[in-house]
Amino acid sequence: MINEILIYSIVSFLGLFIFSKISYKLNLLDIPNKRKKHSESTAYTGGLIISFIYIASILIFNVKNQTLNSILTIGLLISIVGFIDDKYQLGISGKLSLQIIPIIYLIIIESLNLTQLGSYNNFNLELNSFSMPFTLLAAMFLINAFNYFDGLDGTLSFTVISVIIILYFLSSDQNIKLFLVILLLPLLIFLFFNFSIFKLPKLFLGDSGSLLLGFIISFILIYLANKNWIHPILLAWSIVIFVYEFLSINLIRIGAKKDPFKAGQDHLHHILFENTKSIFLTNLYIFSMNIILFMIGYFSFLLISPLASLIVFVLFFIIFLILRNKYSKKKVKIKIN
Repeated sequence: MINEILIYSIVSFLGLFIFSKISYKLNLLDIPNKRKKHSESTAYTGGLIISFIYIASILIFNVKNQTLNSILTIGLLISIVGFIDDKYQLGISGKLSLQIIPIIYLIIIESLNLTQLGSYNNFNLELNSFSMPFTLLAAMFLINAFNYFDGLDGTLSFTVISVIIILYFLSSDQNIKLFLVILLLPLLIFLFFNFSIFKLPKLFLGDSGSLLLGFIISFILIYLANKNWIHPILLAWSIVIFVYEFLSINLIRIGAKKDPFKAGQDHLHHILFENTKSIFLTNLYIFSMNIILFMIGYFSFLLISPLASLIVFVLFFIIFLILRNKYSKKKVKIKIN
C-alpha cells in the first residue's frame, strides 16, 4: 500500500505540474475583476486535472469496487461541464442541464439512488417512489453548494478535507477508507499549487473542481447511506457547513428579492475574510466550524438518539440562518449610511 501511495502522490504532483504549465500556454486563465480577490490571471483547470488523477487511481490501487470506480470515472463528465462553464460562462439553465447527464447516469445505470433517510425512534424515513427525483435534487443541491465555497484560495479544498476526515472517522470498511485516501492525496498536493508554494504554477480548482468534488461527495454519501454503514443524519452532519450556507444564503437572497443564482460577495468566506483580512484564518474558521458542528451532531446521536441529532441539526440551522441574516442586514445598513 505504501508503494501505491508513493506512486499516486508522484502521479498527482506531475499531473498538476505538467497540466498547469499547459493551461498557461493555452491561456486557460481566470482573469481578475472587481468581484474576484486574486490580482493575477490564474489557470482554472485544477479540477479537470484532478479528475484525470482520480481515474488513474483506479489502475494504481487496483480498486475492484465497480460502484466506486464509476463515481470517479463519471466524475470526469461533471468536471468537463465545469471546465466548459469556466471557459464559456454558461448560463444557469445551461449549467444545470449539463449537470443532470452524469447524475442521471449514476442514478439509473449504477442504481445509486437514495432509498431511505434513516430510522428515527423506530420511524423509518423510506423514500419509495420519490427515491429517484429526491436523489437528483439532493445531488444537484450539494454539487452547487460546493460551488458556493470556491471563492478564496484553499477554502473549498480545506472544507472538503474536513468532510473526508469525518467520513474516514465514521467508516469501518477498508475499501471506503482507501477511497477517501484516494480523494484526499491530490487535494493536499493541489494546495501547494493553489498557494503557489515553492513557486509552483498557481492553480485554481475552477468550476471543474467544485462540481467534481460536490459530485463525488454526493454519491459517496448516497452509497454509504444505502449500505446502512453510517446513519444518514451523521452523513448530513459531515457536510453541515455546506448545507447551512447554501440554504441560508439563498433564503436571504430570496427574502431580499435578489437573484439567488447571481454571483456575489455575500458568501460565508467573503464575510469571514472581510472581518479577518486573512485567508488562513478564514479557511481555519470554516474548517473548524464543519468539524465542531459535526461533533455536536455526533454526540447528540451517540448520547441521546438519531431523532435528537436530527432536531439539533434543524435548530442549529435556524440559529445559523438568523445570524447570517442579521449580518446581511447590518451590512446593508452600513452601506446606506
